[in-house]
Amino acid sequence: MDLDLRRLRYFVAVAEHRHFGRAAQALFIAQPVLSRQIRAFEQELGCRLLTRTTRSVELTPAGRQLYDEARRITTVVDTALRRVHEAERGERRLVIAFSPGLHVSHAIRAFAASHPEVGVDVLPLRWWEQDAPLRDGRAHLGFLRRPFDDSGLRTIPIGHERKVACLPVTHPLASRDSLTSADLDGEPILDARTRRTSSLEEKFELIASGQGIALVPLSVAGSYSRPDLVHVTVSDAPPVETCLAVPVNGCAGPVPDFLDIATVTLRRYSGDPSHG
Repeated sequence: MDLDLRRLRYFVAVAEHRHFGRAAQALFIAQPVLSRQIRAFEQELGCRLLTRTTRSVELTPAGRQLYDEARRITTVVDTALRRVHEAERGERRLVIAFSPGLHVSHAIRAFAASHPEVGVDVLPLRWWEQDAPLRDGRAHLGFLRRPFDDSGLRTIPIGHERKVACLPVTHPLASRDSLTSADLDGEPILDARTRRTSSLEEKFELIASGQGIALVPLSVAGSYSRPDLVHVTVSDAPPVETCLAVPVNGCAGPVPDFLDIATVTLRRYSGDPSHG
């Protein structure tokens, strides 16, 4: 069965708006047309995707699964079309993803100085996606922080970061110069296992309001500094490795040149003596 991308995009709009009228407005089509297309899509797939009520639209389990898959599919298709059009115009472009708190600007400046003909875009990563843009085509390479799934990726170590405990200023440990893991025993830790948050801003807001503490890389703490939080070094916490990553089949065009320049440049700025 061939998947109808137009109907898939219609379904994504309804899933995101949870309302046929608002989805139709966003798509610039009439609501009856959208309703007919969604019904036809469900018949084509042989399963119900939506539960309709007079006030709202909810996703069925099959609909939730398709919505997760559809976002990846439409992203891959949109990325492929963008690259086709860039090739037609003779453009050379790199998209570089980077984890929160990491800075790739030094490498971009060094690369641009010797490759002015290559356009460079950056893609800030959300905490839960890490390697996903390298696999769905949104980015050519990434400056990432472990852990992530590195299967099918070539990785180049750059450096290491120490972890700090992020605490509200009112916390009893906030005045300490350093901590050990034992000092944090019994403290509510906000991480993916205990309380998944949609962004670092949300996590830090929860910490500031006394909901718990978190262990974060130093660069993340520095990038999200705020007066109601403090960051205290945890002396025995294992360091976090940073690295460049690229799909093993993606080392073409300007990517190898950028990797060579970025490896030298980012190691210099990482402050890690093992890669000095």
